[in-house]
Amino acid sequence: MPYGTVNADVIQTSTSGGILGAGNASIMKNRIINGAMVIDQRNAGASVTANDATFVIDRWSMYAFVNGKGTLQQNQGSVTPPAGFVNYIGFTSNSAYTPGTNEAFAIQQRIEGYNIADLGFGTANAKTITLSFWVRSSLTGSFGGAIGPSPQNRAYPFSYTISSANTWTQVSVTIPGDTGGSWQTGNGVGMYVFFSLGAGSGYSGTVNTWDSSKTGIIQPTGSTAVVGTNGATFYITGVQLEVGSSATGYEYRQISQELILCQRYYETSYPLGTATGSNSTIQGGNAGYATSTTLVDYGTPIPFKVNKRASPTLAYYRESGTANIWDSPAGSLTPNNQWVNSVSFAPYYTAGAIFTTNRFYSGVGNWAASAEL
Repeated sequence: MPYGTVNADVIQTSTSGGILGAGNASIMKNRIINGAMVIDQRNAGASVTANDATFVIDRWSMYAFVNGKGTLQQNQGSVTPPAGFVNYIGFTSNSAYTPGTNEAFAIQQRIEGYNIADLGFGTANAKTITLSFWVRSSLTGSFGGAIGPSPQNRAYPFSYTISSANTWTQVSVTIPGDTGGSWQTGNGVGMYVFFSLGAGSGYSGTVNTWDSSKTGIIQPTGSTAVVGTNGATFYITGVQLEVGSSATGYEYRQISQELILCQRYYETSYPLGTATGSNSTIQGGNAGYATSTTLVDYGTPIPFKVNKRASPTLAYYRESGTANIWDSPAGSLTPNNQWVNSVSFAPYYTAGAIFTTNRFYSGVGNWAASAEL
């Protein structure tokens, strides 16, 4: 018995001959994760020192050849974000530092190879991409950044202008696909995206071209150095990298979707909004059986919410926030990794004579698992 007529429309894209996932498509348009700067599992909005490899929020970290030249924070300075956004990340310089020839400073995101594999970089079919973002600085002038593959033996340095200090500026940069070089397409670093805060000549290259003249280029020659002015600020949000020769509207995701994408690289037992290592209600736990006074065999494995990019590094915290300790009715436990993979983990404990042979024990506390690129 018929119930009516169904009319089907064909989904179109802005890319000639495009497929779903390219151009204006609604799936995997933005290759940047957490580009609206919403998820901050580690710090919950707290300020961090701008040391090398320090994460300010999920997926965004500092690239620094000299540590301590500034601070990073979600919503630093409490300025009003551009329309459509609630969060941004900020950097403030704490000195007037001139980068040496072989020194560089940048805010970076490393994109996993699987997530840029379809771009065809390193082949004759390399696709044109567009990087867009909102930026604000207390300085004006020509600023820079770059994208490139691992191991950073080539890069495309791009420039953009901030004409008005302390004013949000929307930027769009179109980058031709790279037909040369070697680009990883697995679970390693597929692409670096750098927003430079200052660099010496050894890390500066020719603007708007694929430059393979040196290793580690993060900006065009002559770019403004934010670290060069004491108290200078640099804020950024709405970062999007997509297929095509023009920027389209920012791809907003539900917070649960964004969190899941972030948890492939970093997951914690703390609730979102509580910083890792805080004094917090216990969230995780494990039961075991003492076969001697020095060992508790692991019991039920603790699963991750999301399969990790690779076997992660684990950190443990007791309820008070003290690192490397869990709590037990028998006393403090020092967890170790009995085994760990990308799906789950199960700790065991070595704590001397607090255990009695052939008894069950439990250990409870918080944990964090990092499989960052």
